[in-house]
Amino acid sequence: MDDADSVDRRRRTLLAALAGVSTASLAGCPAPDQGSEDGSTTPTDTPIQRTTTPDDETARRLAERFAPTFSFDSAERWLPTDPRPYATEREGETVVDGFDALNDYTRAFAEAGEPPDPTVFYHVVEYEASPLAAVQYWYYSAFDQFTTNFHWHDWEVLHVFVDTDSGEPQLFVASSHSTRVPNNEFLDPDPDRRPRILSELGSHSSALSLNDRQNSFQRLPLDDLPADITNQAIGLIESLAELPAAYGLPRDEGLRLPYVVPELDGAPIYEDERLPAVGRDALVPEALTVRSFDVLSEPPSDLPAREAGVVFEHAGRSTPAEDADVAYDLVPSNELEDIAAFTGPQLSFEFAVPEFAEDAIAGHITTAGTPWRQDRYADPTADITEPAHRAALADRYDAVAPPGPFNDVVATTSEVVQSAAAPDGEGVTTAETSIEAIALLRSDPVASPTFRGVAMLRGVESGEHRLAINGAGLAPHEEPVEVGDAGAATDPDVTASATPTVTATDDGSRTATLAGVGGEIPLVPAGDATKLEVDADGVEDELTDLAVDDDFGGRLYEVPVDGPDAVYVHRDGAYTTEVRDADGAVGAFRVNPADTAPVRIDRPRTGTASLASFVGSITNETADRLSSLGRDDTDDGDTDDTDDDTDDTGGAGRTNSLGGLLRAMEAVSAAANRAAERAERGDRGGADQALDALESNLQRAIERFDGLRDTLPEREAAAADRRLGQAQRRTDQALSAEKL
Repeated sequence: MDDADSVDRRRRTLLAALAGVSTASLAGCPAPDQGSEDGSTTPTDTPIQRTTTPDDETARRLAERFAPTFSFDSAERWLPTDPRPYATEREGETVVDGFDALNDYTRAFAEAGEPPDPTVFYHVVEYEASPLAAVQYWYYSAFDQFTTNFHWHDWEVLHVFVDTDSGEPQLFVASSHSTRVPNNEFLDPDPDRRPRILSELGSHSSALSLNDRQNSFQRLPLDDLPADITNQAIGLIESLAELPAAYGLPRDEGLRLPYVVPELDGAPIYEDERLPAVGRDALVPEALTVRSFDVLSEPPSDLPAREAGVVFEHAGRSTPAEDADVAYDLVPSNELEDIAAFTGPQLSFEFAVPEFAEDAIAGHITTAGTPWRQDRYADPTADITEPAHRAALADRYDAVAPPGPFNDVVATTSEVVQSAAAPDGEGVTTAETSIEAIALLRSDPVASPTFRGVAMLRGVESGEHRLAINGAGLAPHEEPVEVGDAGAATDPDVTASATPTVTATDDGSRTATLAGVGGEIPLVPAGDATKLEVDADGVEDELTDLAVDDDFGGRLYEVPVDGPDAVYVHRDGAYTTEVRDADGAVGAFRVNPADTAPVRIDRPRTGTASLASFVGSITNETADRLSSLGRDDTDDGDTDDTDDDTDDTGGAGRTNSLGGLLRAMEAVSAAANRAAERAERGDRGGADQALDALESNLQRAIERFDGLRDTLPEREAAAADRRLGQAQRRTDQALSAEKL
């Protein structure tokens, strides 16, 4: 029989409730922080470094030397352009209005049959008293459409750090989604190879492509091909031991991201009368789009993979890339600095919000920030998200400060499916996810997409947070996480705390908090999800922890409890819900959903009565299942039907039969019920006597089962084995419980 505690340690997490996802900064260039236009993504407390701007000739020379090639998705609708044709004067300021930009760009593209005004803007700074310079390439799109977020206007940036003494590039930093997602970065790139950017469809998040596979992103080295990034591995858990911490390009890595149609005033944006040139075909194609997350019962499986489309190349390049389609102009960004703002009303979309959620957050970004008002415009090192890269530059150049302490929150996501080893509807397991999800800390309005199924939030403030995860066709998840002070711990080993949060410190500056159970958060397909509610209102003892185990999946959910809680479980699972109170006492409750109807546990108790009742329930469940197999076993001659606390269902020498096993289990159930009843009455002596009988009868039942195991259907035997293991575990807990 599998050891239940061992199974618990091997398994992972399952589900919680989500109150909606606030995506104040998700797709594209990071949005300004509240109260400022600082779009920097550095996860440290390092100061802004002092820089100056070189003369125009020097700046132009550097910009032309490293001018990147841009490769876009074949379905891309909003390519880099010049925003100035859409600028207007408003109350004495120059602004670019979202309606004007989207409508006029769409019309110009349709009329010309080619991208209008292809332009990339450059900005160069030199670090004081240092040979280090940075060339920034800013590129503007009229609109941004992503999976759970979209906004008017979009600015992306590539930073090229170069040593002006040697002329060699030091570091490439390509902007990713939000202030929490690690950028795509490469330290010490080949000086003879210009940077190539792979732009994510709709969001324009930038991945690097620096090896010989020009139109694909390669996260890890393969044979003689180097990887396209040099970000360090996430580490912490085995599955992430070698996975670099960078966003990448999901549709190029085998995962899918469904897109959502943005709405304005309750209607699709293309129906707005202020956008006469914008039709449905102006958005991401329907084959990649879902109308809203809440109409999906399972993750979409037929979304097309990425296909390379148009390629932009600098018009002044003497040897253009062979696959170049469009020549772009390279313009100094100071020609744009009179633009005060990029404006547009808030957009929205349908989003499934569980009824039991505390809030219904529906905020979305209105526009992207203005680059020249961001800290990273003056100090590009503010956009370095890989600490090892910043440390390398700090080692080479006194002008660059080393990385400061910071916190990461990390979890892998997977999908809950029915276990093939279990009878139908009696056990689940987890499988690799086929789509990327969205992660959000409720305390921080910055939502971030997962990469390779990893949710990673960088630069999180210390303290208590609630992590929300959502994905198309999946029931949402939420759980508390306690984030420690970066640099406070000195032990590099991962150690478990009293909560499911696990924290590790690798070098005294980075603290990583693992969410979920063992760093994994499985998500349930929406059509198979059942709400499991636990309401401790009125319970005399303070409950501190809640966990959910599946017979085959092991521990799937584990959180501290502070008031009512609710989780989503798969209806094909067979679950043990466990609670623990402030005194360490345990209670257990059996949950067999069978359908999508909500399941509620009111006033869960801890102690002997709860545990004994659980043993009676799971034993009856096991007996009912075995008796339904339809076997016609003869009586084994055991006629002992005594009902006292020393009930004996037959010695080990008796002939094993299903009938004998069922009678043995009946005795277990009877003893368990007596123990529960006496504990409820406060009869300590009577409860202990009944528990002794329960222990003896359960051992006999297990012996009879072991003798019959090979005669039972394999999956039925596996299920019974796990249920008896749970019964034994809870019996042991009841025997040692101080609380009745």
